[in-house]
Amino acid sequence: MKKRRDISVMGLSFLDVISCGFGAIVLLLVLTKVAEPLILELSTNELRGRIASLEAELFKLRGEARLLNRTRISKQQQLSQERDKIARLQGDLSEIQGKYAASIQRSDIANILTARLASAKQQLSEEMKRLLGADFRRTNDTVGGIPVDSEYVIFVIDTSGSMYNYAWNMVMEKISQTLQIYPKLKGIQVMNDMGSYMFQRYRGQWIPDTPARRKAIIKRLSSWNPFSNSSPVEGITEAIRSFYTPGKKISIYVFGDEYTGGSIATVIDTIEQINKQDQNGKRMVRIHAVGFPVQFAQQSNRQITGIRFATLMRLLTHRNGGSFVGLNNFRP
Repeated sequence: MKKRRDISVMGLSFLDVISCGFGAIVLLLVLTKVAEPLILELSTNELRGRIASLEAELFKLRGEARLLNRTRISKQQQLSQERDKIARLQGDLSEIQGKYAASIQRSDIANILTARLASAKQQLSEEMKRLLGADFRRTNDTVGGIPVDSEYVIFVIDTSGSMYNYAWNMVMEKISQTLQIYPKLKGIQVMNDMGSYMFQRYRGQWIPDTPARRKAIIKRLSSWNPFSNSSPVEGITEAIRSFYTPGKKISIYVFGDEYTGGSIATVIDTIEQINKQDQNGKRMVRIHAVGFPVQFAQQSNRQITGIRFATLMRLLTHRNGGSFVGLNNFRP
């Protein structure tokens, strides 16, 4: 009997241990199942927050992409415009280079012709001396129909906006050419059509004719732009009254493009009263004029004043022993 009891007690203890082990396992399973929804909920919330953050970042990147795309399109448009400008400038450069090459060629030809003309004049002069005598003098000294027998020259230049903005390079060229046909003068003067002097320190005096002074006149002319009313009357009047002296051969050269003053007949009568005739019917000074066709680059109303200038100068130069030259272009 005692032996059986020991065996039963031992078997019960083993069962207790096994039961406790299973119970612990079951308890662990229960605890795990209870915590799993909480973990899943926390994971889901974290993922949702991450998704929201990524979506916000995506929206931000899309906005930056749109901004960069607009910037790219704008830059492409600017690049296209700059390329068009470069193409136009290259075309202008090619045109200028062509004109420059042609100008150099014309200049070379002109130099050759000038040298030949000088040689021919020398030979002609020697031949004239042989045939006509050393004391012979020409009675009609003209170049291109313009008498160049004067010893003193006064330039009366229209410095209005139309002349300065459109024809100024041609003005400087024609003044240089005019001075070239007078190798040596006793005096020069330059004023605008209002009677304003280019060099105030020579007001009422003759500018000495030297190569340096001629260069100074052209250099000053490049930026000389006093006020003008596009009427040469005041300048011509000032030139005659201030510089006429009996016995001096004086020529006035009027450079302009339009006349905006009053009656043309009144102007002619006024100038004739000042520039009187001598007993031989000659005027005190010659009046020449050069007309620049700037009206062709202006509005239609400018053409009327340009026609009036040409009409005035034709009559004025004809009555005062000079010549009127109407240019066919206002650019060199």
